[in-house]
Amino acid sequence: MQTVTIPRSLFAFSLLYGGLCVLAGVMGVKLASLGSWPLLGDLAVESGIFAFLFLVIISSAVAELFGQDRANQLVRYGFVPLIVSMVMLTVVIRLVPPAPFWGDQEAFAKLLGQGVRMQFAGLISYGTSQTLNVYLFSRIAGGQGKALVLRAWIASILSQIVDTILFITISFYGQDMPLGQIMEGQIISKLVLSTIMVPPLIVVFVKLGRWLDRA
Repeated sequence: MQTVTIPRSLFAFSLLYGGLCVLAGVMGVKLASLGSWPLLGDLAVESGIFAFLFLVIISSAVAELFGQDRANQLVRYGFVPLIVSMVMLTVVIRLVPPAPFWGDQEAFAKLLGQGVRMQFAGLISYGTSQTLNVYLFSRIAGGQGKALVLRAWIASILSQIVDTILFITISFYGQDMPLGQIMEGQIISKLVLSTIMVPPLIVVFVKLGRWLDRA
């Protein structure tokens, strides 16, 4: 029987990626302040973006180390923990009765319960933006081995714009909400975070991956 050997970096990154897929949804219930910026004003963003940017970084690092096809495979596998966590949270909130002495059911449901529409929006925006990120990262400036930081930065910015437009449009279209204003604030905040986090961390993860595979 043939033995399949998985590179250490791919194994480690895949585990981390799956966990962060779930964590991004859980963290997203908190709005975080990014402070006040000159010309931009006060910025706020859902906390899930911190985990989501790590998804962007990890998928880009996998594309750099193992190619676009492997990174796309990682993105597709990410749907598994996302869907499983959504189903389990829905079951626990709606079908499993709370213990009679536990009084936090309402708060638990409010924080972690999402409607079907928002769950659908999350799946669509995740799959589209992550696939776009891998595609752009693999094609800009000639692809693997060239302009690593520039490719990661541009791909993350463009994919975050698409993610925000899709998620907010699908989640809130038709409701009495200022969608353009919400999108503008979210996009600006995500661009700031992408600029701060992605360039240094893509270098760290690519170097870490190569070190793990040499160890």
